[in-house]
Amino acid sequence: MNKRRDFLKKSVLGISGFSLASIQSLSAKPLAKEFNLLYAPHFGMFKNSAGEDLIDQLKFMNDQGFKAMEDNGMMNRSKEDQEKIAKQMTATGMKMGVFVIDGGDNWKISLTTGKSEFKETFLNTCRKAVETAKRVNAKWMTVVPGYFERNLPMGIQTANVVDALRRAADIFEPHNLTMVLEPLSDNPDLFLRFSDQTFDICKAVNSPACKILFDMYHMQKNEGRMTFHMDQAWDEIGYFQIGDEPGRKEPTTGEINYKNLFKHIREKSTTNKQEFILGMEHGNFFPGKEGEQKLIEAYRWSDDF
Repeated sequence: MNKRRDFLKKSVLGISGFSLASIQSLSAKPLAKEFNLLYAPHFGMFKNSAGEDLIDQLKFMNDQGFKAMEDNGMMNRSKEDQEKIAKQMTATGMKMGVFVIDGGDNWKISLTTGKSEFKETFLNTCRKAVETAKRVNAKWMTVVPGYFERNLPMGIQTANVVDALRRAADIFEPHNLTMVLEPLSDNPDLFLRFSDQTFDICKAVNSPACKILFDMYHMQKNEGRMTFHMDQAWDEIGYFQIGDEPGRKEPTTGEINYKNLFKHIREKSTTNKQEFILGMEHGNFFPGKEGEQKLIEAYRWSDDF
């Protein structure tokens, strides 16, 4: 009788232990599979799912399989926030994407003019950007040269931009940092608009600290033939950004075949033993938590190749 009682007691305890372990195992949500490429969301993209807190948003990104993050406004964040962001990203192995070299009044600065006051303001901002980059473990910083000057020949404007960028490269090179030049489509008065034009400037600057930011949304609008232009400029591309056209939202919401483009970038970068971050510089097509989940699913589908 005692043996039977001991057996039943042990059996009940064993079953209880198994059940508790099973429940604990089920309650610990596993991390999602990492993507094939380093897609980099930005703050605010998943705020409905993760809340307003920046660290919680970073944790959510990592939980969904994203291993990079970009933040255009990083230079304008407090030193305390920058350090917290860097600490969290380091803890989860996430990589920092671009931030914009921003001195506050950058929209007033045009390197095309050759004006010394514009150049010095730009270079002083570059020096400040070095400190930000060190603090957040960044390598890439976005630069836009400014507006087209109608009273100056194109060659003169290009030479003025190259001169300013060479001086900026002297600031960044010792720290192994890279400014990436972004041709844009938002305003027809902007100087830098095409990948071949940007390629030409990078070749003239002739520094590992000056490369192309190939934003596929802008390039679809300005020149099309994406893989062709990408391949032509490949040696000078340092960074990619994403946005479907029309609308500048996530892949699958417009006309761009991102599944094909992502596959092309993966194959070519693997062959050349390169690693690129692809910034998700776009809005969310659908609202709320459901929209954020649909955005993640769009990347899962586009990344399945």
